[in-house]
Amino acid sequence: MSFPVEVSDLSKSFKSGARSIQALENVNFKLSRGQVTGLIGPDGAGKTTLMRVLCGLFPIDTGEVKVLGLNATTDAEEVQSKVSYMPQRFGLYEDLSVQENLDLYADLKGLAVEKRAECYQTLMHLTGLAPFTDRLAGKLSGGMKQKLGLACALVVPPELLLLDEPTVGVDPVSRRELWEIVYQQVEETGMTVLLSTAYLDEAERCAEVILLHEGKVINQGSPEQFSEKLQGKTWLIESEQLTPRQLQLALSKRADVVDALIANEGVRVISGSTEVASIRKSFPSSIELKISAVTPIFEDAFISLLKKQGLHEVKTAIARHKEKTENANEVIIEVDNLQRRFGDFIAVNDVSFTVKRGEIFGLLGANGAGKSTTFRMLCGLLPLSAGELSVAGVDLRHAADQARQKVGYMAQKFSLYGNLSVIQNLRFYASAYGLFKEKQKERIEWAIEAFELGDYRQANAKELPLGYKQRLSFAVALMHEPDILFLDEPTSGVDPLARREFWARTNELAESGVTVLVTTHFMDEANYCDRLVIMASGTVLAQGTPLEMKKLAQSDSEVLPTMEEAFIYLIEQQGEDG
Repeated sequence: MSFPVEVSDLSKSFKSGARSIQALENVNFKLSRGQVTGLIGPDGAGKTTLMRVLCGLFPIDTGEVKVLGLNATTDAEEVQSKVSYMPQRFGLYEDLSVQENLDLYADLKGLAVEKRAECYQTLMHLTGLAPFTDRLAGKLSGGMKQKLGLACALVVPPELLLLDEPTVGVDPVSRRELWEIVYQQVEETGMTVLLSTAYLDEAERCAEVILLHEGKVINQGSPEQFSEKLQGKTWLIESEQLTPRQLQLALSKRADVVDALIANEGVRVISGSTEVASIRKSFPSSIELKISAVTPIFEDAFISLLKKQGLHEVKTAIARHKEKTENANEVIIEVDNLQRRFGDFIAVNDVSFTVKRGEIFGLLGANGAGKSTTFRMLCGLLPLSAGELSVAGVDLRHAADQARQKVGYMAQKFSLYGNLSVIQNLRFYASAYGLFKEKQKERIEWAIEAFELGDYRQANAKELPLGYKQRLSFAVALMHEPDILFLDEPTSGVDPLARREFWARTNELAESGVTVLVTTHFMDEANYCDRLVIMASGTVLAQGTPLEMKKLAQSDSEVLPTMEEAFIYLIEQQGEDG
């Protein structure tokens, strides 16, 4: 039996100054023909390097890589002509139109001119981009860029399709559409797909999964083979006396708890054994716990396996420990009939909501829904066209600078200075927030310790692994101890371990009284929110607690939908009503 990809004893290293970085070490695996295989691992595991080796872009140090019967190093050009590769940022030319991008890829792949019209028509219908062929790629939404990138990769249906985190930064509806396109192509053409992803629910849809960690293959098998080893060790724990956030914070500190993740109205727990009596006994008798066994999923196995690799527990002691009970019901953000126009286009229309002190408040929506525009107005980065908006008691129409002193902002793309070191970034932002001398020194040392940046003090920000860029950006946003923290898709592209680390810190901040407003495309993260707003077409589609959102989408079945299922249902209902 021949395999489309056979990798034997592959090792690949890079030079960074005087340092040698081992990206891949003694990697062995085979891909089965005509199926989707997931490539999973934490940041820095070597996933992108492996993808680039497979399509002949990187030479290797040792080993052998055979792709479609060819040597990926010595036959690199021929491999590239047969393989389609969609890199993380979709591989598009943003100054070219949709049509011009398609033409360029058709030229590169040698597609005959007489075959192009039919091919383009099929791809544009498949992706829903037919009305936008004259639009510049740079002007497309994230979801549309994603689909155009895939269309370009499929101009000539390849035997092997490599997709490097194709769904990062796009909403659940667009993610689902991409999966439908990929599976339709696999079924119709028999192509083989290797797909890396930070979404573990996507990994669960793959026929097989390869788990990489520190450049080594930890395991390969079906998602079910990964998760079955945790039978009897996964639980949903609920309490009427504690909020899910309080319960999760308490459980995550226990040595016999491998993982604790807020889910629905409780906490999903992986225990170290099949016995949970010790967990129950560890809480005071006044706290009643409802503990129910649940079926293990791939994400449980992923976290459990990587924690066994010796990954340390995250430090979460970053909060100021101010009393949350003080002014707990105080409205700290007030939005009333907010509107934003760009010429004749109304991006945000009649949006209203309030956020209380110490709440985690979510702002969700499909790409192009208006949430980013709303977010920028809330941060004082964009003036509003109409309506009222106050942050920390300050009217942003008249005193935006005053409000900014009380606000920390973590941008989606991590607003760091790439050519400055970690310590230089911290000094710069401390100065920008008015921190000098001893106070600056104190806060910088706090940031280094709390976010465990010591090993990277002198490293330039652009050279940091993505998870550490996130840590540095988070630290920068907290330098001046703000009352309000704005987080714009803070976990986009980072792996599930880094996301857990991020939310452990965020939850502690909220418990200490810091107000958090967050946008995210990870719908499971909406479970961390006390309340949230879902936007569509510039308006508020629904708002309330995560449970209330799920109940809006609940059918006659007693099973409560997931947050992602609820989101997709509400967006599609709005489309039908519109």
